[in-house]
Amino acid sequence: MLQYIGTWYSTDNITDTNLPEDPKIKMTVVAKLGIDNGLQVEVFEKVLQEWSTILVELINYDELTNQIVASGINKNGDCFYGKGFFFDDDKWLMQDTNVNGEPIMDVNFQFINSTEVLLNGTSPEGEKLWKVKYIKQNPKSKNIGIQLVSVRDLMLKDSKGTLQQLGRMGYSFIETFVYNDGKFYDFKPNEFKELVESQGLKFKGSMVFKDFIGNSKNSIMEWWNACVKAHKLAGVSYITTSNNEINKIKTLEDLKMFADYYNLIGKLCKENGIDFGIHNHVDEFNVIDGHIIYDYLLENTNPKYVFFESDLYWMKVAKVNPIDYFKKYPGRFLSWHVKDNEELGQSNETDFRSIFEYSELAGLKYNIAEVEKYNFPVIISVELAYHYLYDSNFVERYSENKKVD
Repeated sequence: MLQYIGTWYSTDNITDTNLPEDPKIKMTVVAKLGIDNGLQVEVFEKVLQEWSTILVELINYDELTNQIVASGINKNGDCFYGKGFFFDDDKWLMQDTNVNGEPIMDVNFQFINSTEVLLNGTSPEGEKLWKVKYIKQNPKSKNIGIQLVSVRDLMLKDSKGTLQQLGRMGYSFIETFVYNDGKFYDFKPNEFKELVESQGLKFKGSMVFKDFIGNSKNSIMEWWNACVKAHKLAGVSYITTSNNEINKIKTLEDLKMFADYYNLIGKLCKENGIDFGIHNHVDEFNVIDGHIIYDYLLENTNPKYVFFESDLYWMKVAKVNPIDYFKKYPGRFLSWHVKDNEELGQSNETDFRSIFEYSELAGLKYNIAEVEKYNFPVIISVELAYHYLYDSNFVERYSENKKVD
């Protein structure tokens, strides 16, 4: 029942693929027990431009009988019970009765995808009573981003459809993972920007990759000049990079070369109105001649030109505490990848509450969910990450200008 969780609005027609400007019905579904059970459903009807509750229901899944069970009440005071079952992951049937056990109607649920559902009500005799289509539109008030590596295969298969679902599930902006030869997911910069924005998202950030070792300074900076030009056309706010060659660094001279390149690239980006950041994995915490690589880069890159994107998961794997870095180098960590060992917040291995207490000190502007290990279909796991960040009271709204309480 995971895909049922969220905020839904009715379309004017069941064939519509976009919400009307003024939907007539709203439905909220909240999990009260764990991540996917004890669903509290409330349905609202718009009356004189205000939402008025017309139905409240509690839906549960009973593992013992493999049934869906429900109870509820409508605006007329009529109470009802429901029992149902799954045909498959995307289809289920509820059979409603009154308190005397007399059949009222059957309701068929057909999930077109995780953000579109068709409900079809029929009488016990099979007569069609009503049909309504809902499209999910979760709130965006916390300005939460998503790193698209979380949905990499889906993006390569269907960029528009994937971005549409990400926008509906409540994400505000994206950070890309696929940039090559001046294109993003095989789209020209302006085309990709338009595609992203057409789905209610903003194209804020991009992660790119370019090796230093074995390449001339001219070829490296030529590549970066073209890269920055493409990103400027796409209107991004920042570019980050992660270097797979970090584990090849053997001397301080090698390390200085990396820091010098990062300063050059950061200056180039700044001159084009783009912030530039360094993303960590585990190798950044290796030690070279008594210097931790990450610390050296923090101390030998210009804060005017270079920020750091903290991957909280890889810091945990490296056995370092991000809070120590936020305290030692305040204001340098403008973006975070908030990631867990499985769906976000489910492993109980990372104390996200304590980490987020230092978000302002760190300088956080871009709060980015990332998922790379899945217990559910990818698109469901990604929405669970959104819900974890949105529903957690220790996560606030962060923006490019300031943190807003």
